[in-house]
Amino acid sequence: MKKSTIQERPAYVIESVDNVLRLLQLLRDSGSLRVTDAAAELDIALSTAHRLFSMLVYRGFATQDEQRRYVPGPAMDARAIRAPWTRELRDLAAPEMEALSAELGETVNLMIRVGTDIRFLHTVEGGAVLRVGDRTGSVVPALHTSGGKIMLAHEPAETVRALYRSRSAEASGRTLDETSLDRLLGQLRAARSVGFAVNREESEDGVGAVGVAILTPGGAPLAAISVACPVGRLERLLVPQTVARVQRCATDVAQLAAAHSAFPQERGEPSR
Repeated sequence: MKKSTIQERPAYVIESVDNVLRLLQLLRDSGSLRVTDAAAELDIALSTAHRLFSMLVYRGFATQDEQRRYVPGPAMDARAIRAPWTRELRDLAAPEMEALSAELGETVNLMIRVGTDIRFLHTVEGGAVLRVGDRTGSVVPALHTSGGKIMLAHEPAETVRALYRSRSAEASGRTLDETSLDRLLGQLRAARSVGFAVNREESEDGVGAVGVAILTPGGAPLAAISVACPVGRLERLLVPQTVARVQRCATDVAQLAAAHSAFPQERGEPSR
């Protein structure tokens, strides 16, 4: 067996990148960090450490606990999904998302579900000064997003139950007891009956969203489109004609995906 070797330090080090990677290693190995500890370990200013942590939180690699310590976020242990069809789906969806964002003036996201989490594949930011920013690459619990909820709503109840009782859910702290599962299934039935799901500050303070599923020809949830905005503007998105416009966008993307055979049954299913 070939021995692994410790890599030599590159001749030209990008210090800012190296600090981020070292910070990720510290989070991985220690489990939690305070800003002061990180600054001392990396020999950087407190303000620099705070900015680095802010970016890790933004991209889902860190979060804060009740004691304001930074701990690994959901993106830290997100597995590779090895689904090349997601790039094709993103490319197909992008023009439709841009048109929707321009029409509504709000941020539009494309996401898929991987187990109990969702992953943002692409974001088109809205044009308003006060808007929701780019979430591309972020990993968030599915239950906290409109897109995640509507994708779960199109799964059989037994699939949802098994998902939130699985070993992977237990390992990630996503398990639900029977009472919580029953409540969730009721919410999912309601979302499926109206064809969309709503997020009111569940994933992020001050942010609301409406999500619609992108379905395969057989009715399985392939992905989801969500429109996100400051929560004060959420009711504008919930009027019937606006919801119908979001649903039309999802349908158009589904038809494009069908025409290009960009479906997980053919390219590898990431969401189970």
